[in-house]
Amino acid sequence: MFTVEERDRIRDRILAMAREDARIVAGALIGSAAHGPGDRWSDLDLGFGVGEGATPGEVLADWTPRLEREWGAVHLFDLPSGAAIYRVFLFPGALQVDLSFAPAAAFDARGPKFKLLFGSAVEHPPAEPPSAPHLFGLGVHHAVRARFCVERGRLWQAQHWIGEMREIGLTLACRRRGLPTA
Repeated sequence: MFTVEERDRIRDRILAMAREDARIVAGALIGSAAHGPGDRWSDLDLGFGVGEGATPGEVLADWTPRLEREWGAVHLFDLPSGAAIYRVFLFPGALQVDLSFAPAAAFDARGPKFKLLFGSAVEHPPAEPPSAPHLFGLGVHHAVRARFCVERGRLWQAQHWIGEMREIGLTLACRRRGLPTA
């Protein structure tokens, strides 16, 4: 297993790579490390804004072989989200490192766990959470779907809808108590 010191050393090296790369104009800690040290098992999530004249894909094409060479990282998968690309790596010691790259004009906080380290991020007003009636309607929809799946003998599919309904119930309970819903 990786150690906290190894994770911190990798984080610092990746941040140094970003600062040395003229195409990178902004960087942020994302996830559990954004507002604290995380814990012994926390992965590493970093986001970067890419300046004009370059694309996230071009930066990833350069960075991926470098991370593989220098650290023995393995590229697991990509997750495109709007203009951003999230690339997930597995480093030795089972350390997961998620790097996201977005054009500077789209580099923003996608949630509350975002700490800008350098450059600037686009500011957006926080998204309004879904209303209680909307959530209740989704829950009823999921319950009906689950019942039909049971009637059809599709038990795994029913389990999916029951799980989704459970999430809606927890979201409604959090909303009622003024707690974060995500």
